[in-house]
Amino acid sequence: MKKITFLFLLFTVFVSTAQIKGVITDKNNEPLSSVSIYLDKTNTGTTSNDNGEYVLTLSKKGNYTVVFQFLGYETLKKEVNITSFPFELNAILEEENVVLNEISISTKDNPANAIIRNVIENKEKNTDKYANYTAKFYSRGLTKIKDAPESFLGQSMGDFGGGLDSTRSGIIYLSETFSNISFQKNPKKFKENIVASKVSGQDNGVSFNRAEDSSINLYENSIAIFNNLISPISTNAFSYYNYKLEGTFYDTNGKLINKINIIPKRKGDRIFEGSLYIVEDDWALYGADVTTTGSQINIPIVNSLTLKQSYGYSNEINAWVLKTQTIDFDIEFFGFKPNGKFSYVYSDYNFQPNFTEKTFTNEVLTFEKNATEKDSLYWNKLRPVPLTKEETTDYYIKDSIKVVRKSKKYLDSVDAKGNKFKWSDPLMGYTHRNSYKNSSFSYNGPLLRTSFNTVQGFNTSAGFSYFEEINENGKWWNAGVNVNYGLSDERVRPTFYFSKKWNNFSKPRLSIFGGVTTPQFNGREPILKLNNLFSSLLDRFNYMKIYEKQFAKVSYSEEIKNGIYFSSSLEYAKRNPLFNTTNYSFAPQDKNGGYTSNNPLDPTDFTNAAFYSHNIAILNVGATIVFGQKYLSYPNRKVSVGNAKFPTLNVQYTKSFAASNAELNSDLFTANLRQNVNAGNYGQFEYNIRGGIFLKQKDIAFMDYLQANGNQLTFPLDNQLTSFGLLEYYKFYTNDKYAEMHAQHNFKGAVLGKVPLLNKLNLHLVGGVKGLFMADKKPYTEFSVGLDNIGFGKWRFLRVDYVHSNYGGVSNDGFLFRLSLF
Repeated sequence: MKKITFLFLLFTVFVSTAQIKGVITDKNNEPLSSVSIYLDKTNTGTTSNDNGEYVLTLSKKGNYTVVFQFLGYETLKKEVNITSFPFELNAILEEENVVLNEISISTKDNPANAIIRNVIENKEKNTDKYANYTAKFYSRGLTKIKDAPESFLGQSMGDFGGGLDSTRSGIIYLSETFSNISFQKNPKKFKENIVASKVSGQDNGVSFNRAEDSSINLYENSIAIFNNLISPISTNAFSYYNYKLEGTFYDTNGKLINKINIIPKRKGDRIFEGSLYIVEDDWALYGADVTTTGSQINIPIVNSLTLKQSYGYSNEINAWVLKTQTIDFDIEFFGFKPNGKFSYVYSDYNFQPNFTEKTFTNEVLTFEKNATEKDSLYWNKLRPVPLTKEETTDYYIKDSIKVVRKSKKYLDSVDAKGNKFKWSDPLMGYTHRNSYKNSSFSYNGPLLRTSFNTVQGFNTSAGFSYFEEINENGKWWNAGVNVNYGLSDERVRPTFYFSKKWNNFSKPRLSIFGGVTTPQFNGREPILKLNNLFSSLLDRFNYMKIYEKQFAKVSYSEEIKNGIYFSSSLEYAKRNPLFNTTNYSFAPQDKNGGYTSNNPLDPTDFTNAAFYSHNIAILNVGATIVFGQKYLSYPNRKVSVGNAKFPTLNVQYTKSFAASNAELNSDLFTANLRQNVNAGNYGQFEYNIRGGIFLKQKDIAFMDYLQANGNQLTFPLDNQLTSFGLLEYYKFYTNDKYAEMHAQHNFKGAVLGKVPLLNKLNLHLVGGVKGLFMADKKPYTEFSVGLDNIGFGKWRFLRVDYVHSNYGGVSNDGFLFRLSLF
């Protein structure tokens, strides 16, 4: 019975009504994939699959001219009279005869440069012709792997959903989407409604193949989804590329096509290499076949990305519009070597859409009802690119396996294997899963939760937690307990928590916390435990200053309206001072003057604390506003994507009350404004502004003061836009007015890329400025200049900055080394 069903599926892939179908090969009978097939002078088209097979759906019988277009091959037109369906039409394509004429050879000026200049000059004119449109969009994502490792870091990798053969090779991801898209050029807006979505072996069928993410417009100066790669027809393209005319040929409409080889001036720049095909006189793209690497897009695991685009002529608007696109990729990391292809087909363009005020909203992606539940018959009628036998087999096998792997018997068997207790679990931790109930019980081991400070000495934590997922829409709850123990102060500090979330749309979340903990005096936690461990044990720099807090806290958060996130918390705590209890270090006793006290106000005072013990209640109410927030509406969740045109604002009101000493009560307002501005070919600009004000100046506890994030490390692991480079950790604090500003611009290759010799190193210039202003102190400023993208080959994660600071006329200088991930 299963064999009959399988043969039926294979058959229905290729059989449907109102279709032209066939196979496209070269003269050696080798199949050609990604060939663009369309009806002449129309927007109806498709593309061929990896086996050269295609399906072109028509509305009625009659006479048609079918065009077969593929870069590197002569465009072929076939006139057919269709009297019945399905109609078989095969094609054999001949390699393009590209000729370099004598005029091009003899001219003193580079003819390719003149062609590219004409394209750049006519970009707006050409794209204005399809400034508004609707279209149908189809995408297919395919990822394969060969010789997949059986395990990674001691963990079994499984069979990737059942798609591997005996050599551990096969398809590990296969998905399709079909959607209706709407586009407006000025101002730029995009909307996608997914009609059908399918993922092999998955229940929800939600593919991540979005049309907007797949839209690679070479007419733009930079390609945002490829790390702002410089387009070969960017307005400043001649700073990055050389061009060579490889030859010309005529398409079937008699249009002269120029094949231009694009040659990077520097391999390390954010560039493509390959070929562009330009239509003479129209100065429009006819096609593109370009490649980039992991070095260019700053993703080292990527060996290569190849983009191919094919454009077709539209009589309706007298313009060349995108018909098909493919992205081939090759990846390598830790023994895994996946590769694959994403294929896209654009069809049924409407260049005179009736857009209204309701067409474009902040909701840029929607799903039709039951879009993820379409059956095979529906897909066989809808799919413009036929599945290969391998893809059909993958759907069949994984959909069959999916039913089995959802059963309690199978999930219990998987858990029985994964839940085995190992010798390392007492130190590393252990999790017992019940996959059928979507729950897990975990023991959190102490090995990776061990640290050091001069109050507790070596201290470690261990605990237990439980998690249960109630439904697929984001409803879950978890709870846990944790115990921290300090070997030097011999104190046990337990904590507990409970959290519940109701859905993935407005994301309402309630949390309850309590216990005994040791927070930093600066609640923004500028010092990482790992940094403090190394600086203390190796250099006797005990930068971290902590106190003890016995507390109970409840918090609630929710997105109350699109882009408006509400948060609140109420805490009651008893806060006690702590003192150093150990002098232990690997370093000599007197290195760097020895350890300082745990009093951040006076590092030389080992007897007196920075505050007196007290009880206090703290109410915090705040909101984060993402102006103009765009979002994606999936069947079971909402995904916010922000809006790069506008900043994000956070406002908070903090009221401290019911203190054992009324002078400790306070009212504080704070605000934070931040934005990341994409400057395209000229890099990236970021800023972060924070300010606060107390309603009344009072002698409050030190941890309630407004404080700046300092840094006294040469290699900090903090965020560049929230901390100062050369500021002492506890030097700046206030119970009055406060403001700080951080800004930086990474010029990428826009500056150093133009400097001879230096441009070969592919370093990125970064400039920054920081300012700190308090009502009771003089301003503190920092200026920095740095080099980013330092490294070897594809691995370029290091950044170095020279920082100059000034406070009250006193200057300081220093170098900071950072990972450019932060």
